[in-house]
Amino acid sequence: MSKSLAEWISSLCLTVALCFLALGCGGKHERAVNVVGSTSVQPFAEFLAEEYMAAHAEENVEVQGGGSTAGLQAVANQLADIGMCSRSLTEDEEKQFSGTTIARDGLAIVVNPGNPVTELTTDQLRALFSGSIRSWKDVGGEDGPVRPITREEGSGTRESFTHLVMGKERISRAALTQESNGAVKELVKGDPAAIGYMSLGLVGSELKAIKVDGVEPTGENVIADQYKLARPFLFITEGTLRPEAQRFMDYVLSPEGQRTLESEGLVRAK
Repeated sequence: MSKSLAEWISSLCLTVALCFLALGCGGKHERAVNVVGSTSVQPFAEFLAEEYMAAHAEENVEVQGGGSTAGLQAVANQLADIGMCSRSLTEDEEKQFSGTTIARDGLAIVVNPGNPVTELTTDQLRALFSGSIRSWKDVGGEDGPVRPITREEGSGTRESFTHLVMGKERISRAALTQESNGAVKELVKGDPAAIGYMSLGLVGSELKAIKVDGVEPTGENVIADQYKLARPFLFITEGTLRPEAQRFMDYVLSPEGQRTLESEGLVRAK
């Protein structure tokens, strides 16, 4: 797939997501708090919304994915109250938006449990995803092809991985592109040759999260700043929030909301 075609498809997907959201705004939940963006943050925001609405029957919070960039666009176009973002904001974005860290997340490197490799360095990861290493034998595994799996353009998870691991190297065009943590998980679960990256809080027991530079990907190591592949989970706003949106934001940052995020595998923000 050419770069221009990939960008066109990514742009189309964002447009469809925003159109879907716009239609949803005119539905029965006109007073709903709309939260849109990162598919990495989405399952945690959905769980928070369920807990919040169970305790506050008069409140209504709707959560939708679409990617971090879609979340920023939705806030900028007043289609969402809160955007979800799984990467740090750029300098230009910081001039327009306010980013509130709701939790921190490790970026786990995952392989199939049948893969004997248990540890990689950042340099080896860069070589595997750029395509300069093509056999698992070169990093301590069995002789066989490496199938890297990456996220789509506009994904905060991809942007964090590119910043933390790839540097100036490009992810190989041979890498399979998937549009959610769940899709990455399914591919790695079914393919001993695959390697992917995803939210540490979503790995579960079906994949093997390997050490990076000798450090286990655990919440404790993220807190201690020992595990370097870590990123913020942000709620993005622009201007003054509607009172109902501010109430949900306050709940997420409350001790109760933070305990909920911690119980789901994330590192609390406060």
